[in-house]
Formats: sequence, C-alpha cells, structure tokens
Amino acid sequence: MNRLIQVRDISKHFPVTAGLLLRTIGTIKAVNNVSLDIARGEILGVVGESGCGKSTLARLILRLIDPTSGHIFFKGKDIFQLDKLKLRQLRSKMQMVFQDPYSALDPRYTTFRSLSEVFKIQKVSISSLQLKNRIAELLETVGLRFEHSGLYPHQLSGGQKQRVVIARALSLTPEFLILDEPTAALDVSVQAQVILLLQQLRQKFNLTYLFISHDLALVDYFCDRVVVMYLGNIVEILPAIKVSKAPRHPYTRALSDSVFVADPHVRKDAVAIEGEVSSPFNLPPGCVFEKRCPCAQTKCHEKHPSLTEIAPGEYVACYFPLSDEKL
Repeated sequence: MNRLIQVRDISKHFPVTAGLLLRTIGTIKAVNNVSLDIARGEILGVVGESGCGKSTLARLILRLIDPTSGHIFFKGKDIFQLDKLKLRQLRSKMQMVFQDPYSALDPRYTTFRSLSEVFKIQKVSISSLQLKNRIAELLETVGLRFEHSGLYPHQLSGGQKQRVVIARALSLTPEFLILDEPTAALDVSVQAQVILLLQQLRQKFNLTYLFISHDLALVDYFCDRVVVMYLGNIVEILPAIKVSKAPRHPYTRALSDSVFVADPHVRKDAVAIEGEVSSPFNLPPGCVFEKRCPCAQTKCHEKHPSLTEIAPGEYVACYFPLSDEKL
C-alpha cells in the first residue's frame, strides 16, 4: 500500500468541568487509540452513530485540534511535530469540506472574496489578473460560471454553495480532502450531482478522500474501504462492498440491517440493538459494544479486543466475529 496518511494510536480526551470553579468531573474519550492507514488515491469511508468520534478523528488528522496522545503522519511527516510555518504550508495539501455549506461560507463575502481569501491567508504571490483567472478556473471545475463569483451565499442554492466550498478546498491543489458528510444538507437529486462531481475531481486530480457519512448505501457506492467506529474506537475495517453483504462485527451487521432497499418486493427485517450504551465518561474495560452485543460472553467484558486481521484487508475488533453461517 502506498500510504499517504498514517494514524498511529491517536486519542483525544475532552475534560468536562462543572461549577463556579470549573472543577473537572470527568473525561470524554472521543477518540481512543485509533490506528489506520489511508492509501494514496483511495476513498476511505468512516461510518458510525452520532458521537462515535468520526468528526473528531477528521479534525485530528488535519490538526485542527491537538491529540491527547498518538501520532499522525502525512507523507511520512509527523504533523504534530511541525511548527506554525510548516503546518500552514502543509494545510495547502490537506483540506476539508464541511457538512453544512450554509455556515461554511461567510454571508458578508461574495463568492469571489471567499475564494480569494485562501490565497491571502496562505500568502500566495499572485496578481489580480492571475487571481481572477484562477477563480474562474475553479468555478468552471466545479460546474459553476464566473458570473457566480459576484453572488453572496444567500443568492446561491444549497448545491451551488457546496460547489463553492469544494472549489475553495481545491484552490491550492491539495492531495487529500476530508469530506464531512458533504451531501447531508442537500436534496436527494443534488446529492447525486455532488457525488458525481467528487468522483470526477478524484479522477482528474488524483485526490485521496476521507469520506464521513451516516448513509451506508452511499458509502457502499462511493468508497473503496470503510472504517466502522463505535464510542471512539474502530470496531471494523473492511472493503466497502462487504459492508452490506458480509460484515463480521455485530455492530456493523446491525448498521447494515438498518439500510432498506428501494424495492417493494425486497423486505428487510431490521433488528433493534438492545441494551444500554456505555458512557463515554467511563468506558468498560472490555469491548465497548459488549452491553448491546447479542454475541457477548464473559471474555468480552473483561478485556478489550484488539483490531485483528481476519482476511486480507479485513480487520475486526471482536472475540466472536460473525461467520458465513451467521450472515
């Protein structure tokens, strides 16, 4: 594997305070000892319930927040060892497209100013004519016209706003994009257009994506591999095509069963996940999914299972992974 990103034992714990003296009453383990690799040119999906640590992991990879422990390497360089100048230079190669295009754009700025701010912040030496031509090129790349550069966010549709956000992310020719649910705030028809655009951009610029989503059907279609997270831990890594067909972890199986096929002749019985969700303040010593797992045994309560390769490219953190007969 030609690794672009290497995440090694990364953790992020947020202290929780209360009272007038802001006394620390606990710690939320948002991301807990996560390790993974992202190959150059691939689309790696990250799925899981709200609060599982997906967005926190994304912000750690971009060093928008600092970790409690661990290391993240971009092209072999530990990003947490870089000074401010080198980090700013690195940011031009790593960008993020946020979920909500409405809040991602300053309502006081025209599209032209929103795009030109990138070059100002990164202190890129560029003439007015070159800047105009570059913004026209960016808008054309994402399917907009130069006439859109004079419009404010409230004058653009949701899909057009997201295209502007994508254009801004592409301004400095990055190699790696984090897509944090980029279609969640859009209509279904517009979602398809944005996904098609992202596929075209990946092929044209040889981009690498980290794609965060709740939509398993979309992840199955769009991604190459999938990371499944639960309470800040990775419970499974598998090829995207197997998310709906052959998951090995009981939690992934439950997520897969919750996806219904758009066919009236195909019925799917969703089985509710029973049991109490473990508190992120006080994670159990064993498997984080143990309280809700139908396959749990005594061993699961006593010791946390490590992420183990059970087939080429397939990893699962479970003492009793599902077999073919159980799928």
